Amino acid sequence: MGSLDYLLAALSPLNLLLALAGVVAGTVIGALPGLTATMAVAVLVPFTFSMEPAAALIALGAIYTGAIYGGAYAAILLNTPGTPSSIATTFDGFPMARRGDGDLALTVACLASVIGGLIGAGFLLLLAPPMATVALRFGPVEYFWLGLFGLTLIASLGEGSTIKGLIGGGLGLLLSMVGVAEVGGDIRFVGEFKTLLGGVDVVSALIGLYCIPVLIDLVATPVAHLEASRQVASFRLVEAFGILRRSRLNVLRSSVIGTIVGILPGAGGSIASLVAYSEAKRASPRRAQFGKGEPDGVIASESSNNATVGGGFIPTLVLGIPGTPPDAIILGALLVQGIRTGPTLFTQQAPIVYTFIWGLILATLIMLPVGLLIGRFAFRSIVAIPKAVLVPCVALLTVLGSFAVHNNVHEVQQMVVLGVAAWGVGRMGFSASPIVLGLILGSIAERGFVQGHLIGNARGSILAEFFARPISMAIIFFIVLGLLWPWWAARRARITEARNG
Repeated sequence: MGSLDYLLAALSPLNLLLALAGVVAGTVIGALPGLTATMAVAVLVPFTFSMEPAAALIALGAIYTGAIYGGAYAAILLNTPGTPSSIATTFDGFPMARRGDGDLALTVACLASVIGGLIGAGFLLLLAPPMATVALRFGPVEYFWLGLFGLTLIASLGEGSTIKGLIGGGLGLLLSMVGVAEVGGDIRFVGEFKTLLGGVDVVSALIGLYCIPVLIDLVATPVAHLEASRQVASFRLVEAFGILRRSRLNVLRSSVIGTIVGILPGAGGSIASLVAYSEAKRASPRRAQFGKGEPDGVIASESSNNATVGGGFIPTLVLGIPGTPPDAIILGALLVQGIRTGPTLFTQQAPIVYTFIWGLILATLIMLPVGLLIGRFAFRSIVAIPKAVLVPCVALLTVLGSFAVHNNVHEVQQMVVLGVAAWGVGRMGFSASPIVLGLILGSIAERGFVQGHLIGNARGSILAEFFARPISMAIIFFIVLGLLWPWWAARRARITEARNG
């Protein structure tokens, strides 16, 4: 069979219907705060066991890509990431909604998501085997340096104060060390609270740090949550296309970042969106507008996190190593179907895998009309809902979302405590984003460092293990660049100002 045959197979009425249903279901689930893309795939995966393998993969891929995009709705309209991948979307999406441009923000997010998803799926179609071999070269040391590189982004997420951003990142690192250590089994920062032995759950912490402060502010302030423009446009496609055309380099860069981060096992869309957002802010001539409603921030976040969908499938299908948490669930569904992943998958079972890839591309295209229609309805609805109804509904979703991850009431308690604490430190000028970044990357960096130290000690040279590997040296270069870039940009701005003055 040729590529056209696989495309025609993906275009069958059943596969198109599954792609449409998957995108709609994933978008709706992803839009609800606390219900992650992983949860969306896990809840719906049993329905695919009776399907043909290619059809099952298309349905799961459509659910996954829809859920990643769906998180943008709550991020833009409620300042609450619907999924962890939408953390960076809140930075500029919600300020756009506050000034009456929520419909424009949703349209920009939809277009960027589709483009990022197509680029990620394109990499999956064209470059899966060679890119997977690169991902296989990442060992514990590379993950340590990658986590450290992510932590250098804190300087860009401090919202005006680098010192407060670093303090917030330190708090996140402390939270990541609560409980039993992943390597060694040491018990840390638990005290008398045995419920903390499992550590601080990332999803519960995410809901608490972002949702609870918003709910408290909604109750504490009498002003309307969102302002609609006098005449709310339907989609504002012309404006959105103009913004995307102007920011095409940002779209391409962010999509490539998302694809690469998706290839790295365990990284996921949350890291991809934060890295892409930081890079977009550094490279933009309008960097001062980031965090105040700059569309480029929404573009960077949404194009990168949707690109991780295709990128994450590369190590999943070629190596049998899940690139992202939802990929792990899909990998399990593949095993139930009797499909063995690995390099031979693209030769021995080519009809299944290539039909799926084309189906994923079609599902991404379907996301455009579905996303625009749901986005228009969501914006009009959220604007019209009075706060007396909105606050209890969102509060209920935060409780359900934090409980449903592991059916653990203690994680709901964690969510509330962290949320109230986040509201308190937010009043002192501390942002939740560095805390979340430290929490997510802390465990990755710690695990990589301890394992790398043990391996280096066994080989007789710890320094060589950390500083003599080619990929490690490349990441170290980007870490140094990331640390020096803000200083260099500020110095260049002062020199330019002095010349013009």
